[in-house]
Amino acid sequence: MNNLKRWAAIALSALMMTAILAGCGPDRSGATPSASSGVEEEPFTPASYSVAALKGPTAMGLVKLMSDADAGETDNDYTFTIAASADEIAPKLIKGDLDMACVPANLASVLYSKTQGGIVTLAVNTLGVLYVVENGNAVQSIGDLAGKTIVAAGKGSTPEYALRYLLEQNGLDPDTDVTIDWKSEHAECVSALASGEATIALLPQPFVTVAQSKLSDLRVALDLTQEWDALKGGSSLLTGVIVARKEITEENPAAVDAFLADYAASVDWVNANVSDAAALIGSYDIVDAVVAEKALPACNIVCLTGTDLKTALGGYLEVLYEQNAQSVGGAVPGDDFYYGA
Repeated sequence: MNNLKRWAAIALSALMMTAILAGCGPDRSGATPSASSGVEEEPFTPASYSVAALKGPTAMGLVKLMSDADAGETDNDYTFTIAASADEIAPKLIKGDLDMACVPANLASVLYSKTQGGIVTLAVNTLGVLYVVENGNAVQSIGDLAGKTIVAAGKGSTPEYALRYLLEQNGLDPDTDVTIDWKSEHAECVSALASGEATIALLPQPFVTVAQSKLSDLRVALDLTQEWDALKGGSSLLTGVIVARKEITEENPAAVDAFLADYAASVDWVNANVSDAAALIGSYDIVDAVVAEKALPACNIVCLTGTDLKTALGGYLEVLYEQNAQSVGGAVPGDDFYYGA
């Protein structure tokens, strides 16, 4: 009987403690009282952001967010600009005319250096999308590029650095063993293939799909992402990232986090709803809808943040730095370059 009374007392004490603890939790309004003063924390404050992206994969992952923003369904207010070249974006970002921008991965590091840490990277948005295409069957490996002419665009950016790195790692000198005919735009490379001026080109998606729509026999000879991974160097081939002015991340980090949540949801939706996403991509004049639907599965659109961002981008920038320090602005960025890492 004494044991029964003792267990009853323990049970009653447990119930009382549960009630006390329940009174210490956050209230139903979502605000969390301060433990010392009882003052509620400041609520989330929406922000207005101007965001730029490039025509192609770096903008394709944004389309659901763009659509939601246009419909007034986001907490933050967004204004989007789609540009044809990173040269249009970089000066505006530095001057403060833009808050965020999707840019080539190495350019993010260059901008960080130019602004003395005034630019931070929020996320990796596109993994490798570069392919060597051929109107023929001579190229089956990187080594087969020896003695060949490759038309390419993107000199001084990811395409050049990725191609040179892979050639060197496979025993070829990019300056003597192959001829790289640099064009100003990827569309010129497609035209060179279509006219017969060239038979081999380095192209990103969705331009691979565009080229194949003009040349039915054009094939993907090499996937540069696969070739990079085969080296097992511990880094990943990246194409694009989204950056922000450091100032805005410090002013309202909660609003920046809300943007990243919106962006991640947009990327997930695009990858899961290819047909509907392609229609949106076409409506925003990013890429033709028919091309987008065919190209999306090969565009490697992602949203890597935090430690995943730092691991992927940091390893890639180290490779570029070893190859050409100026490709990353003269030095590999410090930890403050990676938002949330």
